[in-house]
Amino acid sequence: ARRRPVPRAAIAAAVGLSMLPDLAHLAPVAAWSLAGDGEARALVDYALASPGGEPAMPTWVTLLAHHLHCVFHSAPIAAAVTTLLWPWRGIAWLPLAGWWLHILIDVFTHSATFYPVPVLYPFTDRGFDGLAWNTPWFLAANYVALALAWGGSLGRVRP
Repeated sequence: ARRRPVPRAAIAAAVGLSMLPDLAHLAPVAAWSLAGDGEARALVDYALASPGGEPAMPTWVTLLAHHLHCVFHSAPIAAAVTTLLWPWRGIAWLPLAGWWLHILIDVFTHSATFYPVPVLYPFTDRGFDGLAWNTPWFLAANYVALALAWGGSLGRVRP
């Protein structure tokens, strides 16, 4: 923002795209649990589950949620979207940085046993064995860093 102001809409879009990878794969679970044969509690149980502790769901819900998780955590797919949007926007669209940052952070903050990020999907489902984000000391450090970043950004955002 030092060189040119960053509009609030761009900041909101970047924040939205940074949450997209984790929200997209909840959509089929939400559809099934709220509008299908499931229960609303299944969505909460799925969102808070540890690997292997997910609620029992129909196969189509499980597969769709898995593939959406893979798609939205994939660097090749994010690169394809970025490449397609670049000519249309004329520059790298700032909000895509939120998505890219989410992927980058998740690659190193998910262990092989806690939802490894398939960063090279669809070429492989394998993920990097990083430090699980829910490790207590790391979780505390993460929240402190977020609070500092948020506090440091107050007053810097322009309408």
